[in-house]
Amino acid sequence: MEEKIKRALEEIKRGSAEIIDYERIETLIRAFFEKGENFYIKAGFDPTAPDLHLGHTVLLQKMAQLQCYGAIVQFLIGDFTAQIGDPTGKSETRKKLDKNTVLQNAKSYEEQVFKVLDQTKTQILFNSEWLNELGTAGLVELTTTFSVARMLEREDFEKRYRLQMPISISEFLYPLLQGYDSVVLKCDIEMGGTDQKFNLLMGRHLQRVYSIGKEQAVVMMPLLEGLDGVNKMSKSLGNYIGVTDEPNSMFAKILSISDELMWRYYELLSSKSIKEIDKLKNGVKNGSLHPKLVKEELAVEITARFHSQSAASAAKEEFDKVHKQNNLPSDIKEFHLKAPIWIAKALVDCQLSSSTSQARRDIASGAAKLNQDKIIDEQLQLKIGEYILCVGKRKFAKLKVT
Repeated sequence: MEEKIKRALEEIKRGSAEIIDYERIETLIRAFFEKGENFYIKAGFDPTAPDLHLGHTVLLQKMAQLQCYGAIVQFLIGDFTAQIGDPTGKSETRKKLDKNTVLQNAKSYEEQVFKVLDQTKTQILFNSEWLNELGTAGLVELTTTFSVARMLEREDFEKRYRLQMPISISEFLYPLLQGYDSVVLKCDIEMGGTDQKFNLLMGRHLQRVYSIGKEQAVVMMPLLEGLDGVNKMSKSLGNYIGVTDEPNSMFAKILSISDELMWRYYELLSSKSIKEIDKLKNGVKNGSLHPKLVKEELAVEITARFHSQSAASAAKEEFDKVHKQNNLPSDIKEFHLKAPIWIAKALVDCQLSSSTSQARRDIASGAAKLNQDKIIDEQLQLKIGEYILCVGKRKFAKLKVT
């Protein structure tokens, strides 16, 4: 029994950036193994975009691990708070989302999260259920639980105040409302990213103020680096892997990460145990395993999670066909252009380069190919004929010039 509890606690700590009140978590885990008692984990998601990427699933994966040790996940969709906008890390007040957009995005979230979480141990909740009923009197009472001075201790608020940049009253309300969610749900643990620390601690504070008989522990997960290995995964930076990406694209993107970043993805995204990952690390270190094979294993695991095992296997076969055997993809988009066409413009019109300037950079770097041969002449004019164009390892186009 003690060994099981020890392993469970090691898995919970795995990859986490900071844990507040670890002793409480240990008590909850022990109560599950010894008495079969469940506990509740809350994680809030503002439905500000319709699709999740792997960075979002870091939290989901950790919650899925905890579901194995007695956790009931309270997956909270902030349909009310999303209409205010989370000020975390923002240098200006975020635009309010309309209700229809929020609800559409929320529906999309529901369809995606059960690719990771156990549906039988998950509650999908919407905070409009209780925040709409809070009323003016309840809201005023909530604002008395925290001072303006304390609110301005928050780093992003303090910075904006110092620079005389506007801070709306609604932004002060956001962390209070998020904390009030913890009061209503009576959660035992709240999870979030490291950038959410202020809001997560607010939940502990308000649970104490409202005397619900417990104070939630807090588990903070790091922000996952994107494909560039430097910046956090973000759609706006274009370094993301979306959970709705096609299998071939998802598989290829995962294989494109560096060998060093691969271990970070294993730690935060893989369902493999610490012991299994350590075995892979040792294999790479002593030369008995090639890093590429280990990375392929990760790519298959993640692609299968969001699609199917057969789709992941097919994606691997397609990748091997194109990159190992130097063959062409099975499905290449076809374009028709008039002769003569400048090669840089052809790359743009075939959606392989974002601009002619980028196309010239792609040619100069050797990333652009014509009929599988590197393009040397950036002034090349394509005459009547059929061509295969590609940029990098994943972007192909069939071009018919007439």
